[in-house]
Amino acid sequence: MSRTVNGSAHTSGPVLAAYRYCETVTGHEARNFAYGIRLLPTAKRQAMSALYAFSRRVDDIGDGDLAPAEKTARLDTTRQLLTRVRNGEIREDDTDPVAVALADAARVFPIPLEGLDELIDGVLMDVRGEVYETWDDLAVYCRCVAGAIGRLSLGVFGTVNGHDHARAAEYADTLGLALQLTNILRDVREDAGSGRTYLPAQDLAKFGCAAGFHSDTAPPGSDFAGLVEFEVRRARSLFATGYRLLPMLDRRSGACVAAMAGIYRRLLDRIAADPEAVLRGRVSLPGRQKAYVAVRGLAGLDARRTARSPLEDS
Repeated sequence: MSRTVNGSAHTSGPVLAAYRYCETVTGHEARNFAYGIRLLPTAKRQAMSALYAFSRRVDDIGDGDLAPAEKTARLDTTRQLLTRVRNGEIREDDTDPVAVALADAARVFPIPLEGLDELIDGVLMDVRGEVYETWDDLAVYCRCVAGAIGRLSLGVFGTVNGHDHARAAEYADTLGLALQLTNILRDVREDAGSGRTYLPAQDLAKFGCAAGFHSDTAPPGSDFAGLVEFEVRRARSLFATGYRLLPMLDRRSGACVAAMAGIYRRLLDRIAADPEAVLRGRVSLPGRQKAYVAVRGLAGLDARRTARSPLEDS
């Protein structure tokens, strides 16, 4: 098992193999996430890959084709595995590489593993087919599936210069909400095809979109552009608050967060420029733009800009 946080020199072969498996999963399944974590030093990159691989497993159960009862049973089994990780019951020769890697990461870093319990809770909300009447209702879901990931990541990143960890966790949570709301806007047509509606019913009714999104054009008589503009403003406000996390992190951790958040913020800009694009297909950024965002993050440009902005403590 790992003995230090300064690289892999004291990490056993089975644990290194488990981390390599998680990094492969991350690189294959989460290109935006992978762009960010490649900026981290080895130990942090490995830990983040372990967190992603476990989270991916949970998400795949929720997104799969199994009956709701079977999904619930598998999520219960996954929660039991998480309990074993939390209790230090995973050995390095365990046959589950994700469990091995996550257990090692939790020994090296102060990761709040209860955040993964929250993720499971959020996916169970999907399995039950919950709908959200107001933004406050949706925010509960977003905090489970994305805000919790922000707080888990902060356990790996840590804070610097005496910054308050509790306040940093609030900003990480809020940044997670911004990313998730951006995802919801991007995937509105795809989710509708799966019978899921995430945007608040109150907002849909306000803009004449209560009928849902089942074609490549907006519902007749609706103000779809107005709905998107309304949600984009909300997401941008969340980004503005969440970006206050950046000056609280060390340079490379801040670069990682700035890269991931920057990709989604620019994705939000593309959605705002052409709202109906999300009805025609999946909106994404080309690789060169993602690389540019990563370079900005590594240079600390977003962190320095945030540090110059007046910060409210409200």
